[in-house]
Amino acid sequence: MRGISYGITLALSAILGAIALFTPARLEACTGITLTAENGDIVYGRTLEWGTFDLKSRIFFYPRNFHYQADMPKEMTGMKWTGRYGVAGLDALDKGCLVDGMNETGLTAGLFYHPGFAEYVDWTPKDADRALAPTDVLNYILSTCSTVAEVRKALTDAVVVNVKEEALGFPAPIHIIVTEPGGNQLIVEWTDGKTRFYTSKVGVITNAPNYDWHLTNLRNYLDLTSKPHQDIDLGKIKLSPLGGGSGMLGLPGDFTPPSRFIRAVAFSATARPLPDGKEGIYEAFRILDNFNVPLGAAEGGGKSASKGMRSATIWTIAHDQANKKFFYHTQNDRQLQGVDLQKIDFTAFDKPFALPLDNGKQSVKDRTPKLP
Repeated sequence: MRGISYGITLALSAILGAIALFTPARLEACTGITLTAENGDIVYGRTLEWGTFDLKSRIFFYPRNFHYQADMPKEMTGMKWTGRYGVAGLDALDKGCLVDGMNETGLTAGLFYHPGFAEYVDWTPKDADRALAPTDVLNYILSTCSTVAEVRKALTDAVVVNVKEEALGFPAPIHIIVTEPGGNQLIVEWTDGKTRFYTSKVGVITNAPNYDWHLTNLRNYLDLTSKPHQDIDLGKIKLSPLGGGSGMLGLPGDFTPPSRFIRAVAFSATARPLPDGKEGIYEAFRILDNFNVPLGAAEGGGKSASKGMRSATIWTIAHDQANKKFFYHTQNDRQLQGVDLQKIDFTAFDKPFALPLDNGKQSVKDRTPKLP
């Protein structure tokens, strides 16, 4: 029996290996966290992973009072609206669809991949005036809303419909997190064609499955603590922890969304005390560094990775919402770069524009001493 079982295991491993070899690599491992400083400042930050191809993100700016139109194919008509607020953020696919951003009130929103669970409705003519493609959602709420309550109403009145994203070949499966400068936070998902809202209780988001499942899964890790385990006396032997961090023993370390959700909650919940949002930015990047994914570390390996990419983590961003600033670093350049929305006159331009995230290489400050 053991030989038969072992043979079946080997055969199954060979089959799965062959499938992996000929299956395109795709890693969607984005992780979002939220930190609250002692003075009440909120810092929301996230990583953006996409191991299949470079998403060609840019810093994208929308003016106040811009006239938007939903991204629909010719045979479908979608929502048209005028933005109330100027918006800045990072887009994808060279088309101005924001993946993460902030508006001039300090409201932030992030789009996260949600495969297998995001389900929209098919477009019908009666939805023409309120239909959005999944990739329109962040543009819509950031340009029109200043609070979580307004986002909830806006997305209740709108309808997200199945619109194929050409870069994917199918409608982009998403869910989102929205954060007010005061700390109120909302998770929005589309399940069975219905919009579902969750008040964010832990400030964390990853990917599949649905948000309520992740909260239930947290109950499997009740023993995790930032405090070290105590010595155990077994009579003839006394056992002590092997080193620091024993309180986090059992913390999952793989790249799956459930495991990243647990780690993100553990790290953000045990973050050091932060006096303000400025210091929160430092801590957010330190925590998010734990979620960087190298090319080849997951989902098929480096052979099928897009040429020219240096990391599956394309960029990492953190927002200081009280001061209306965001900072980021990229797969090409780990030096922090930033945008201060308070220094932008969103009425001084009437058309959206973009700036490159980086120049494609690492910025290095030469500290070699010049000796006599």
